[in-house]
Amino acid sequence: MKEATGCIFIIVCILPLLTTAEVDVEKISKKVTDKYVEKQISKSTILPPCQACKALVGSFTKGMDRTARNKFDGGDTAWEEQNMGSYRNSEVRLVEIQEKLCQELEKGEDQCHKLVEEAETYIEEWWFKMQQDTDLHDYLCIESLKSCCPSDHYGPECTPCPGYPDRVCSNNGRCKGNGTRKGNGACACDAGYTGPECGSCANGYYQAYKDEKVVLCSPCHVSCQGSCTQAGSKGCLACKAGYSMDVEQGCVDINECVAEDREPCGTNQFCVNNEGSFSCLDCDRACNGCDGDGPDNCFACAKGYFLNDNMCQDEAQYSRDRHVVVARYAVYAGLTVATCIIFQNNQKVAYGIGLAVALYITASEHFISQSNQNAGPKLPLNDM
Repeated sequence: MKEATGCIFIIVCILPLLTTAEVDVEKISKKVTDKYVEKQISKSTILPPCQACKALVGSFTKGMDRTARNKFDGGDTAWEEQNMGSYRNSEVRLVEIQEKLCQELEKGEDQCHKLVEEAETYIEEWWFKMQQDTDLHDYLCIESLKSCCPSDHYGPECTPCPGYPDRVCSNNGRCKGNGTRKGNGACACDAGYTGPECGSCANGYYQAYKDEKVVLCSPCHVSCQGSCTQAGSKGCLACKAGYSMDVEQGCVDINECVAEDREPCGTNQFCVNNEGSFSCLDCDRACNGCDGDGPDNCFACAKGYFLNDNMCQDEAQYSRDRHVVVARYAVYAGLTVATCIIFQNNQKVAYGIGLAVALYITASEHFISQSNQNAGPKLPLNDM
């Protein structure tokens, strides 16, 4: 019977652990599976032709860096210079590079491997005959595979971008399709610029500087509605809502909180003027109407509050504070009377107790005074 009970006990104890272990294994397995699926998706991602070719060139360049001194790490520089020539452009090194080509790419690895097969002849020709004089990207991606264009060119025929060579899109935008065989070459202007070649200031900006090569546009003042002629509110041609036009100062903020024709805020709210606008904030709960924050800015006190020292105070809290004050002074009086009674029987003991009572009262009042500095009005002594 005892053995059976022990077995049951062991099973009961181990079963939850096994269940937890199974759950953990399932979670780990799911994570591994998710990572594998994510990696496979990234490997099979199809990149645009020019981007794919750039990825191949980047991987090849890393391979060249990796194999730059693989065969001669002994430290004999003169010997290396004499013998590295045969390895630097050798087929052995090319094979070493190709063995790990594309493997480090986060996206488009499968596409990269296919591109390597298509470009194998071009890569070998560049490796053995042209690498000293020609950039691999230019030779492979632009001249041979025709996947890319030179910088500041676009489209199937590698047409120069507007403003080429020195002022592409007035240096205030980018050419659509730049460096690829795609796009239409139109200028996508930076913020603040407009026009076919981004040579003009957009609405909400003014021309701060201009010469033969540069146009600099800066944003108008926050108070301006639309265009402006210069910096600051004086440059506004029109004002946004919340501002009014002044002959000397330009657009000036309107203080909606002092408007005479209407009340800007609702019941039991007060107005705060902002730049070009205003905000309505709720009055303190002690107030029945107010012109600012806090119980000292009330027009009248709300129900359950009364005016004391120009501040609306909670009647219930005030009553509780009054009782606390009465009780505190009653304790002080009791301690004093007890000291006097002891004094009649034993003066030395009474002196000690009297000193302790005096210190207690002094420390208590000091602590209470410090605590009430930022609190509500103190209870007047004549109300006790």
